[in-house]
Amino acid sequence: MAPGPLPFQAPEPRREALTVFVRGLEVQAGIGVHDHEQGRLQTLTIDVSLELGAGDVDDLSDTVNYETVAEAARAIVASGHVGLVETFADRLALSCLEDSRVRAVHVRVEKPGALAGAAAPGCEVVWRR
Repeated sequence: MAPGPLPFQAPEPRREALTVFVRGLEVQAGIGVHDHEQGRLQTLTIDVSLELGAGDVDDLSDTVNYETVAEAARAIVASGHVGLVETFADRLALSCLEDSRVRAVHVRVEKPGALAGAAAPGCEVVWRR
């Protein structure tokens, strides 16, 4: 008798990547290029996603602590006035890439109240190794 078809064998599951994110972080920043934006703080709402490798995560030291993302955003604010949200987003993305485990970073910065009739204008940047 001829052998029947072999039963389907599903591959072992494996983690392909890990994403660590911070969503809706609000900071008060000196930001903007217009005269009325100088010398005052404005709200920025920040979303960051960090794409990490597929390694095991058993301890905080095996991943990126999302508090470091918040600290990096606050450090940019503390460094002084920034002209554009695009500049702010790039600085934050590059700060996140200082951790060699980060393969890619997506940073979205919204500036609520900056454009009449819009919930939040802003930008999103993506940096990848």
